[in-house]
Amino acid sequence: MSLKEDFENVLKKLQAERDEAKLKLHLASMEARQEFEEAEKDWRHLKAKAAEIGDESVETSEEFIANAKIVGEELKDAYHRIAKRLAG
Repeated sequence: MSLKEDFENVLKKLQAERDEAKLKLHLASMEARQEFEEAEKDWRHLKAKAAEIGDESVETSEEFIANAKIVGEELKDAYHRIAKRLAG
């Protein structure tokens, strides 16, 4: 095999690896985007709860506040997963 053929084989292998990496990156970013969109719904819900909790004219229960904290923890986890997908 000539040097030129060796080089062409290396290029073909690199092209295949590049294409695979590009596809995985695209899919990961799609998944991250979808998860972020879901997290945005929870974020809006949490902000609404926070506004209600902050409004002294609205009576809030401990259960209501506990549920808001749970949603906040779920959001934190979702944001960490999204960041991990994008990093990696």
